[in-house]
Amino acid sequence: MPDNYIVCARKREGTQFTAEPGPIKFLKVPSNVAVYDERHIVTSAKDWVSEVQGLADGDENPNSIGPTGDVLVFVHGYNNDIPSVLKRIRQLRKDMRAEGWHGEIVAFDWPSDNQTLNYLEDRSDAAAVASELVSKGIRLLSTSQKAGCETNVHLLGHSTGCYVIMEAFAQSDKKGDLFKSDWRIGQVAFIGGDVSADSLSLSSDWNQPMFRRIMRLTNYSNPFDAVLAVSNAKRLGVAPRVGRVGLPKNVNAKAINVNCGEYFKTVDPNSQPQTGSWTHSWHIGNRVFARDLAMTLEGAIDRHAIPTRHVENGELILQDAPRPSFQLAWDIKADTKLAARI
Repeated sequence: MPDNYIVCARKREGTQFTAEPGPIKFLKVPSNVAVYDERHIVTSAKDWVSEVQGLADGDENPNSIGPTGDVLVFVHGYNNDIPSVLKRIRQLRKDMRAEGWHGEIVAFDWPSDNQTLNYLEDRSDAAAVASELVSKGIRLLSTSQKAGCETNVHLLGHSTGCYVIMEAFAQSDKKGDLFKSDWRIGQVAFIGGDVSADSLSLSSDWNQPMFRRIMRLTNYSNPFDAVLAVSNAKRLGVAPRVGRVGLPKNVNAKAINVNCGEYFKTVDPNSQPQTGSWTHSWHIGNRVFARDLAMTLEGAIDRHAIPTRHVENGELILQDAPRPSFQLAWDIKADTKLAARI
């Protein structure tokens, strides 16, 4: 089994990492390790980035329109300890590989405690680590792209991880050198998104830095998400969460919503691996979701034509359907490289 690559924003005490924010470290964790520690720190961030990039570029996806390889950065939400983060990234990698996606998956592990009652404290921590993600992670990305790196970098946010992603883009706009740099992100996907639907409307200033830097945002919503119902209740019901109710009507043209509710109702929780609250975390371990996400990241099929979706009353609905039968024979990568020379 391959090693796992982690960007860690947890504070280190002795040899262990804690549930408090700390300076970012870059880790390489063997697949048989349940809890990472200081032994897994890679001292050179540039070497870590080069290794991840090399693995991604050495495993080009024939179905992807990216010029070289792909890296997916998974940003988890609240209530995730270190073993949970490792379990999720390993399951996600297994699912994506099984559905034909090539590339490298990296986890951004920030300090959310494993007690649900600490939810609001986690929210404060999320803002702090977003700044760290900018100061270290995004700067490395910007530097690599200036040097000619063409590896496609994508983001997958779960729950409060969506807040971390949006806040990181907002923070980057406040850094003069990053604001002026022409760095970019490919696809961004939200699952169980614990940000308000209004925060993604055209009238919100908060989302604008993100939309300026990305190719596409795909929001996977589920009206049966019980955790987001609790999150909404804590805010007295005035800020429905985007992972439960979907995107608002007035939204950036780069954004699209995929309603997973009808498909979710048909899935037996005992039919797949589980990595947390079923209604909130069912995506990781689910092959239909992984198939849809894989085709989304690849970018070769129009977002309205991805076969794991159908249109109902003008809304995209997730469904269980296979990839196009002859997709590998389309020679997408060759067409992409030819188009780049035109």
